[in-house]
Amino acid sequence: MKYRSTSRFPEQISVIGLGCWELSGSNVWQGSNDEDSIKVVHKALKAGINFFDVAPVYGFGHAEEILGRAIEGFPRDKILIATKCGLIWDEHKRIKRCLKPESVFQEIDQSLKRLKTDYVDLYQLHWPDPNTPIEETLDALTKLQKEGKIRYIGLSNFSRDIASKVLPYISSMQGLYNMFERNATSYHSIPLEYRSEKEILPFCERNGLAFFPYSPLMQGILTGKFLENEVFVDVRSANPKLSGEEFKKYIGVVRKLMEISREIGKPLSQVSINWLLKHEAITSIIAGATNPSHIEENVKALDWEMDDEVYRHIEKIISESGLE
Repeated sequence: MKYRSTSRFPEQISVIGLGCWELSGSNVWQGSNDEDSIKVVHKALKAGINFFDVAPVYGFGHAEEILGRAIEGFPRDKILIATKCGLIWDEHKRIKRCLKPESVFQEIDQSLKRLKTDYVDLYQLHWPDPNTPIEETLDALTKLQKEGKIRYIGLSNFSRDIASKVLPYISSMQGLYNMFERNATSYHSIPLEYRSEKEILPFCERNGLAFFPYSPLMQGILTGKFLENEVFVDVRSANPKLSGEEFKKYIGVVRKLMEISREIGKPLSQVSINWLLKHEAITSIIAGATNPSHIEENVKALDWEMDDEVYRHIEKIISESGLE
């Protein structure tokens, strides 16, 4: 395993992390079950992965509970747990954004209970809450730091402008980023107030912030294992980019990238991970997995490095494709 760190997040962080949305269960992710999810976490730990990104809303608490069960018995100080706050739900599982201090205090205690720990290493604001001044939220988070419940503060899906205003408080940013979605304007039909490649990556590099790209394989599209007639029956069915004519457009580019993959003798998933690692501003890639073999394949991407010629070839293909 390889590790990176930044001045504002000085921990040694594995360059491949584990995105824990897939720990939510089969009602959220096809092919996910609790037994395999625990095996996935154990495989990740044994492979040297130490960064685990989760959120309360993943499976409505279920993913945090599974992660908490999976890491029992492992040295806590060797594991970096990143969870989030700001997306809450009611008895009908209707989700809304809320970063009010009283809600944050409640969320952290619930997360700590589910994770079976007394602190989290990184506490991230999941999405902006237009109804709560961010200064109020940060006051709450600094109190949690003083209490020892959280170590570092991060932003997820926030604009560069807001990040600039709260820079003294934060250590990291997280955003949508992969070969296809570099400066995406939306995610699952949710408008994005930032552009990852144009704005967030340079901002993080300039200010010593860690950057964690989510959906690095575009929810599996950049593995090359799906065709244009694929019909998703899990959470991906809510992503308009994964159906219809737009999906066919992405798959057309995937076919071209598969040619490069075959030429260099590496799976497209590893090509996609290596492409991300060419960017020094990226600290840890949040890659999900529904079974241990996915962990093994992702980690093998570190056995080789993409040369500049292959990188330029990929850039040419994507620039000519018209993808955002």
